[in-house]
Amino acid sequence: MSSPPKIAIIGAGPSGCTLARLLLKASIPVTIFEGESSIDVRSQGGTLDLHSNTGIKALKEAGLYDDFLKYARFDGEAFALADKNLKKYISRKGTTAETSHGRPEIDREQLRRIQVESLPPETIRWGCRLRSIDDDLSMHFDHGVEKDYDLIVGADGAWSKVRPMLSKVKPVYSGLGGLDLEISDVEKRYPDLYKLVNCGSLFAYSDYKGITAQQKGDGSLSVHAWSQREENWTKTCGYDTQNPKELKQAALKEYQDWAEPLKKFIEVADEDDIVTRSLYELPVGHRWESRPGVTLIGDAAHLSTPFAGEGVNVAMEDALYLSHVIIAAAKEPDPVQTLENQLKAFEEDMFRRGTAVQEDSRSSMLYMLFSPGAPANTIDRYVRQRIVQGWKSYLLPLWAVRLLLKLMLFLDR
Repeated sequence: MSSPPKIAIIGAGPSGCTLARLLLKASIPVTIFEGESSIDVRSQGGTLDLHSNTGIKALKEAGLYDDFLKYARFDGEAFALADKNLKKYISRKGTTAETSHGRPEIDREQLRRIQVESLPPETIRWGCRLRSIDDDLSMHFDHGVEKDYDLIVGADGAWSKVRPMLSKVKPVYSGLGGLDLEISDVEKRYPDLYKLVNCGSLFAYSDYKGITAQQKGDGSLSVHAWSQREENWTKTCGYDTQNPKELKQAALKEYQDWAEPLKKFIEVADEDDIVTRSLYELPVGHRWESRPGVTLIGDAAHLSTPFAGEGVNVAMEDALYLSHVIIAAAKEPDPVQTLENQLKAFEEDMFRRGTAVQEDSRSSMLYMLFSPGAPANTIDRYVRQRIVQGWKSYLLPLWAVRLLLKLMLFLDR
């Protein structure tokens, strides 16, 4: 029997760890090269909603769904979309495991820990930062050269070092930047904000700006204050972006005519957890000519802004479908040649799925942050673009969308 293909994965994020877990379950050898020195080297950010037909589907096949349920927050499905005066246009209560809409929340940190700890310790080689790849697929790391892998999978995110092997395209600035903030122990310290977020997510948009707040499982709130800005705004803004007090002061001035509870998210944010952020994306429909021995998944393949809530889900779906291709190839007389033959079909399917998510995210961003009069003037189109209560919005005429929105607000009272 032929030996299975030897797989190298670059990046120990959700897609890379999902792929490794699925391959190891099928007894296919795999090594993850991760640039960070350990799982605890930095904060993993906010919260994710995993979807039953993509991210959760991948977790179930990986045998990790029961572990996921230990941390899943079904009440985190609560969702509200409002304007700067806190007038709500969409409002939805949280759920339980029995009444779920199929989008429970989990902290990024908890998801990553579940995935990493499911792998044998030797699977991830921490502190291995990739610098470049030669045409013969020799990989150059800070520690030296690694080679003789049958497939290199770039799961290394927005600024992928694997992508140049397939595409000259680089992420482009979306036009949005701002602050990522945290409010710790919110229920005890600021019960009014805790109640406003309602264990889920609050999205407020007006005047080409947004403030979002999401409950995390560790008791904190993850807050984002993003608006239209120049790409080099941190250099031209006129204040010290390393000084948390100046960052807060500038943000409060920017949002000075917003409702007091919304401004309070900025005002009381922990000053040791403020990060400046600029949002990037790959062009919608990014694709490449298939090449034997190398491919991309997740943000490395189809980076989008976070306004569709689909990024991690489509990334884990990529990993799931790629695992199917690799596992099937491993059963053939010539696994490597079979894998090369099947890689193009996998990529074509991924291009289709990734493009759909990019279009959804970009449209949602344009409706809320680049359209005059949003959200009042764009909420109908926004709802039609997104999936609401399990219905495909494009199946609904505008009058039905308006009726649905009114019904959602009534039922949430």
